[in-house]
Amino acid sequence: MLPPRELFVGLYGSPPIIKLVKAKRKESIMPLKKIPPKFNLFYGWYILASSFVILFFNAGARFSFGVMFKPMITEFGWNRSSISLAFFLNMTLFALSLTVVGRFYDRYGPKWVILISTILLSGGYTLISRIDSLWEFFISYGIFAAIGLGGTSVPLIAALMSKWFEKWRGLAISLALSGNSLGHFALVPLFTILVLRHGWRASYLCMGLLMLVVNITLVLLVIKGDPDDLGKRPYGAGDRGKIEGEETQISSGGNIQDLSLGGAMRTRSFWFFLIAMFICGTGDFLITTHLIPFVTDYGISPTTAGNMLAWYGLMSLAGIMVAGPVSDLMGNKIPIAVTFLLRVLSFLLILKYQNLASFYTFTLTFGFTHLITAPLTATLVGRLYGFSHVGLISGFITTVHHSAGGFWAYVGGLIFDQTGSYRLAFILSAIMALAAFCSTILITEKRHQAIQ
Repeated sequence: MLPPRELFVGLYGSPPIIKLVKAKRKESIMPLKKIPPKFNLFYGWYILASSFVILFFNAGARFSFGVMFKPMITEFGWNRSSISLAFFLNMTLFALSLTVVGRFYDRYGPKWVILISTILLSGGYTLISRIDSLWEFFISYGIFAAIGLGGTSVPLIAALMSKWFEKWRGLAISLALSGNSLGHFALVPLFTILVLRHGWRASYLCMGLLMLVVNITLVLLVIKGDPDDLGKRPYGAGDRGKIEGEETQISSGGNIQDLSLGGAMRTRSFWFFLIAMFICGTGDFLITTHLIPFVTDYGISPTTAGNMLAWYGLMSLAGIMVAGPVSDLMGNKIPIAVTFLLRVLSFLLILKYQNLASFYTFTLTFGFTHLITAPLTATLVGRLYGFSHVGLISGFITTVHHSAGGFWAYVGGLIFDQTGSYRLAFILSAIMALAAFCSTILITEKRHQAIQ
């Protein structure tokens, strides 16, 4: 005789509750099927890609000025100093706008800053395509385009990247800033061809409309000012305690107080560095503005000259990628000093030889030095004075750098108009580069204390 339970099971099967228990036991024995994790790319990389694109077109707009130089002279009969004066005005307002743009960025975030700056920049370039007089060129290029460039330029992008990344912050900033070099390399030849085929007016119009569409699209669809806007933390924020501890140790230099801009100005190293960066700016913008007019004076075709300026931009990418690792090994002032020594040799080469080979050698060498000081300025300032006021001190130095560049580009055009040659401008630039080398060597690369 079967027990009641076995009899019940034999006649009617297992009760539902027993079936459920057995099923659960079976599931616990069978291995669970692994669900592949969903790929989720950190949003900061989209910000980085958008920043790269913005700088890509920003650089194309800035460095195409030399391409338009002679075509505008031919149409209007202006001299080189007049056009260079417009560039001086542009660079001066651009440099002065950086401080204002930085304050607006801190208060309102990057979306409105980039949006309004893009409208001014694109409007300025569009107006250039309609000018008929020099004063109209001064307003459209010297004022509107200059202010617009300030809000879509390297300092703003670097600040934006620093908010999205803690881990790999330097790499992220370098990758975003590489858009500046690659835009220089890719767009200058394109604009050269466009000018030769359709004229400078169509080129400026195309440039203005292209930046308007691209930048506004990225601002409306991608750009966010802070990870908090998406409820996220910066990339690598899990290591925040370690990073902040390291920065505090570095910035404090033990018990040494960080110096403000006023405190830095009381040290000799600050003035040695400021002299070097003033001279650095003069070389940068003399060459980027006058390289194409200079080499075409010796029979080089405009297309080849445009390609030279493009390779100049690509070599600047090589320089910026080398500068960081080298500075980690031997400090900041040695790479900067070598930069000026290379410039002295480059100017001596171009003064002695004027042929295609010497022009390319000069362009590639000088291009390599173009952006080396960009990443080293903030790191050297931090090493000398601490990181509490590194933005203000570096911003002041950058303003002097760009203002000097615009001034010397104007002087280069003025010297050409008076002498019919750039020779005197290059001689003076070689002497100044040597002075910058000496000034850099005299910098005491150690933590400075406040002078009472």
